[in-house]
Amino acid sequence: MAGLGRGLAGRALSGAGLAALASLSLLAGGGAAAAGCGPEPGEACNLTGGSYHIVLPEVAEAAQPGPAVLFLHGYGGSGAGALANQAMVNGLTARGYAVIAPDALPRRGGPRSWTFFPGWQGRDEIAFLQEVAADAAGRFDLDRDTMILAGFSAGGFMVNYLACAAPTAFAGYAPIAGGFWRPQPADCAGEIRLFHSHGWMDSVVPLEGRYLNGGQFQQGDIFAGLELWRDTNGCDDHAPDQGWRAGDVLRRRWDCGAGADIEFLLFPGGHQVPRWWSDQLLDWFEALPPKAG
Repeated sequence: MAGLGRGLAGRALSGAGLAALASLSLLAGGGAAAAGCGPEPGEACNLTGGSYHIVLPEVAEAAQPGPAVLFLHGYGGSGAGALANQAMVNGLTARGYAVIAPDALPRRGGPRSWTFFPGWQGRDEIAFLQEVAADAAGRFDLDRDTMILAGFSAGGFMVNYLACAAPTAFAGYAPIAGGFWRPQPADCAGEIRLFHSHGWMDSVVPLEGRYLNGGQFQQGDIFAGLELWRDTNGCDDHAPDQGWRAGDVLRRRWDCGAGADIEFLLFPGGHQVPRWWSDQLLDWFEALPPKAG
């Protein structure tokens, strides 16, 4: 990739928001235009394995595919509900990015969630999410090669598992409030560019992890997951190359080689997508040096 910047310039995510609400919210906000695959704005795009929603920036750059963030909703949410987060969506579209929001499937007849944990029965999410990315790129003239995969909570866990199994599928990975479950993978398939954000007061996905379903499952320790990524990225040292405070946000960065960048943001809130997250994500992504080769 010849440079990641291409003129690219929270509240907690809503639960199972309705498509109509998402469309109205987007049309009311600045810098975004509701899009879809049917006659009505915001109508879902349907694929063999599932569906997704999309919103486009109002003015796209001429004569070249545009950038995009593929964003995964949390447990019990939906693609349309994710797009109802105006602070997040408008922050991305104002800088020229489309926002693609796939729908998870109901698990065992219950709420929607992603099939990320090894051994779970369900859709092949890794294949499906890459199909969504390719379909949206072809349909809406988006740059597949510079697409970012981001997600919140269960969507953040899904981001980590996809990155671990298919590291070259996206140009950057940005989980919020999600890492790995126990037992976490022993290793991952290759290095990635990672931008991880987490709330200090998060009690839904605590930094240290927690047990779920009466002890049947265990959320992993976020710092153990970051250690796995440092090992995967071939970092020379576990100590960060940089550590600083930006306002009330604590930040750490590991520069482990071309295409092996890790940045960790610890903010004072709880289980949420901070309002400033979109700009910070894009500032990070657009400043990355080109990958070698």
